[in-house]
Amino acid sequence: MTKHQIEVITSVERRRRWSREEKERLIAATLESGASVSEIAHSAGIHVSQLFRWRKELCQISAPPVPQLIPVEIVEALPAPAIPTEPPPVSRSRKKASMVMIELGGGRRLRVESDIDTEALARILDVLERR
Repeated sequence: MTKHQIEVITSVERRRRWSREEKERLIAATLESGASVSEIAHSAGIHVSQLFRWRKELCQISAPPVPQLIPVEIVEALPAPAIPTEPPPVSRSRKKASMVMIELGGGRRLRVESDIDTEALARILDVLERR
């Protein structure tokens, strides 16, 4: 016959009370680089979720309850700057559009209209070159 060890609890175990300093010490330990929250909780004899709950509660307490107000001074509006009068851009008559095919290498091709904005094309080619 095999004997098994049995533990009999005869008293009611009370909850442990943690002071604010103890909670802050444990939470500070979890915030250190390379710290394992589960190891810290195990060494303190509590569940990991308890540490996260304490961290949430203590971070809420330390946050300012009222947003900071910044003084504002209202002054007269400055006069609007003079807008130089330039003639409206002349719309050039569109010639017959033709397509240009650009070989990018690696089997990639880019087709653009011959009258594409050169700056826009340069930006497109820069992006495609990075890929």
